[in-house]
Amino acid sequence: MLDRVSDERVSPASAVHEVKEQAVVIEAVWFMVVGALLILMAVMRGVISRLPMTGAMVYLAAGFALGPAGAGLLEPDIEGNLRLLRVLTEAGLVVSLFAIGMHLRVPLSNELWRLTLRLAGPAMILTIGLVYVAARFGLGLASGPALLLAAILAPTDPVLANELRVCKAGDDEPLRFALSSEGGCNDGAAYPFALVALALCGSASPGSGNPWTFAAAIAWGVVSALVIGWGLGSGVVRLVIRLRTRYRQALGLEGFIALGLMALAYGAALLVHGYAFIAVFAAGVSLRRQELAATGKTSPSKALESVERGEREEAARDPELAHAYMAETMMAFALEFERLVEFALMLLIGSVVSAHWRALLHWRVIWPALFLFFVARPLSATISLAGSCMDRPQRLLAGWLGIRGVGAFYYLLFALEQAGGEHVRPIAPIVLATIVLSVVLHGSSATSLLHRYFANRGSR
Repeated sequence: MLDRVSDERVSPASAVHEVKEQAVVIEAVWFMVVGALLILMAVMRGVISRLPMTGAMVYLAAGFALGPAGAGLLEPDIEGNLRLLRVLTEAGLVVSLFAIGMHLRVPLSNELWRLTLRLAGPAMILTIGLVYVAARFGLGLASGPALLLAAILAPTDPVLANELRVCKAGDDEPLRFALSSEGGCNDGAAYPFALVALALCGSASPGSGNPWTFAAAIAWGVVSALVIGWGLGSGVVRLVIRLRTRYRQALGLEGFIALGLMALAYGAALLVHGYAFIAVFAAGVSLRRQELAATGKTSPSKALESVERGEREEAARDPELAHAYMAETMMAFALEFERLVEFALMLLIGSVVSAHWRALLHWRVIWPALFLFFVARPLSATISLAGSCMDRPQRLLAGWLGIRGVGAFYYLLFALEQAGGEHVRPIAPIVLATIVLSVVLHGSSATSLLHRYFANRGSR
């Protein structure tokens, strides 16, 4: 009798112990899986770059395998953790936009920036219009959800476009520059269209009740973001360089400076209702502009090639090298951080797809994505780039290589947070299907198309 009572008393503790042991095992497996994936991608990076695939494809597949349809180690609860997921995705975009801005080492008077304006302006607006018509009349969606879908899918992605991005600071190849700078601008440029769509869905936004006040809010959002980003980028660089060259202070920790500038620009723009993504991109461009003005025609990498590892602190204090050293070090940090962001966010998106994969298999979900890839984006880019410095093959490639991914996922989360599930749930499978198809179709074709393109031109 006493033995039975004793057993009954021990069993709850035993159950708790088993739960704890299981949690430890899952945690250990998680560390091992993440570690193995990171090492695998580092080791196989050269092989993957020669194959018709990208790192994003590997991460997406891994996320799917770890999700509910696979091992069940990742079981995302979007609505339960909506704000957290949105902030994490937002932070990832901020890092990527800053890194892109720092790559664009071209004077603002250069005609390449006109390509940016064409793609981030007319091309994106035409894409939104075409997708809206397809969603409104092809899918039978109401005006609000139809415009919301178009606004979510219109901007190209800055995070997943590593294969398309300029190779180094100062790269002025038109196709790479256009695609890179477009990805840096249009996440912010899509924001007012998302606000209009959310207003149509019943979610109030600044000035949405009156066309004139809304137009003023848009103008303020763009201008204030540009001023804040440019001002902070220039101001922080000048402050740090002055401290280093005159007082031998503020040496090292470029990663802290980079993250601090990103956060400062983003937060300041949000505080005044500016378009914060544009502010971060402008901060990166401004920082690079300061380096260009100081270093001149000599590329920063060439200016620093004679600097030995033990002489880095001396280079940071040298008035002739300080700008180049600071810019290149901050950019290297941002790129490494961005790769981790891509890894984490694509694992997350893959797990979300794993939880809802059956909803993505319907033709009604797939055809809007194909319409975007094969009709809306190519047509919009071709029309907008007509008469530009890009020739026909470049315009065709720019029309095809408009990858969607983390940016679309962010706007999906943003819409869920602002408008709730009633208006957003019908379009969520389309957004997820578009991301998956874009990662696969654009990722598998980008490497071969770009290799052929550069081979025909005798350049890289």
